[in-house]
Amino acid sequence: MNKMKKVIQRCITILCIAVFTFALYQLITIGYDYVNNRHVLAQIQDVYEVEENGLGDDRDQIQMSFDPLLEINEDIVGWITIDGTRIDYPVLQAEDNEYYLNRNYLHDETRAGSLFLDYRNDIHEEDRHTIIYGHRMRDGSMFGQLPRFLEQEFYEEHSTMMWDTLYEQYDVEIFSAYITTTDFYYIETEFHDDHHYESFLEEIQERSVIHSEVQVRSNDQIITLSTCDYQLDREEGRLVLHGKLTLRKQ
Repeated sequence: MNKMKKVIQRCITILCIAVFTFALYQLITIGYDYVNNRHVLAQIQDVYEVEENGLGDDRDQIQMSFDPLLEINEDIVGWITIDGTRIDYPVLQAEDNEYYLNRNYLHDETRAGSLFLDYRNDIHEEDRHTIIYGHRMRDGSMFGQLPRFLEQEFYEEHSTMMWDTLYEQYDVEIFSAYITTTDFYYIETEFHDDHHYESFLEEIQERSVIHSEVQVRSNDQIITLSTCDYQLDREEGRLVLHGKLTLRKQ
């Protein structure tokens, strides 16, 4: 009986050690991934510099500030910045919404992935609705700080952002923030007419948990930032931020 008890105790000890070792390995791997992600992003942030007069007269002419970025990865289509936050990243676009979900701009696999433009958006055109996706990282990187925009005070202190594409520079006024699930189709990009678009704008403003004075009409373009949220649903929950686009004056 004592022998059997010792065998059981030994098995339990081995199991505990195995579980602890695996957990430690996971923590080290995740920690390394966070550190490496910060390093990789810092490298490209050093490369990118907004050119105040970097736009040519030709609508198809790429901004000079993107030339060095395109040498690194031709999938880079823009850069998004929210002053006072860690959001200061390149935005990429692939032929689907999966490729950059877990890959950085160097095409390396990483938990953080990249910020990426919806594959249905056309960076050459002035789409009514531009959509950018990103992971909600626990260290606050990527879209990890978006939940703060659900707080009125934080929103008021960070109510604008900058969205620069290969061809245009936009100032953005944030006007709506809320949590939802994928049951609400907030990623709509095709609108049949102005009425359809106006109805969509009304819906996303009514859902907002923040108060904004920004007026949005059918002749306006908007941008949406989307990340995961776990309050309503662990799998299908989303946190959404909407902003009104205005061409930056040169």
